[in-house]
Amino acid sequence: MSNFREKLIRFMYGRYGVDQLYYAMTVLCFVLLIANSFLQNTVLGILIWILLILTVCRSFSKNIYKRQRENMAFLKVWNPVKSKAVITFRRIKEFKTKRYRTCPYCRVTLRLPRRKGKHIVECPHCHRDFSVRVRF
Repeated sequence: MSNFREKLIRFMYGRYGVDQLYYAMTVLCFVLLIANSFLQNTVLGILIWILLILTVCRSFSKNIYKRQRENMAFLKVWNPVKSKAVITFRRIKEFKTKRYRTCPYCRVTLRLPRRKGKHIVECPHCHRDFSVRVRF
């Protein structure tokens, strides 16, 4: 088994390997595969195979600089989407105990304890006071 491992290490030396784009493409491939199991679409099946082959070819590529640029371009798009989703899920999870409000002066989102009624809040970022109303 160690002989196989050494051969695999030697084979992958100088190749790009896996990154965040590889994982995203693999997840997309599986999602499309599940969708295609219900739809039975030939074009979607071909698209899945093309995506899978492209994913494997990226991981075995020796053009490391180009693959890094592709990954960085993907991350420029993915990171804002991911952070927005994380914040949304956090807001849903903390709905019973917290309220999120935006400071009207510096536009920073504040996480406030849930207290019904009208309150005066000091922004920790710009240190200005503003009123907040929590209805439920």
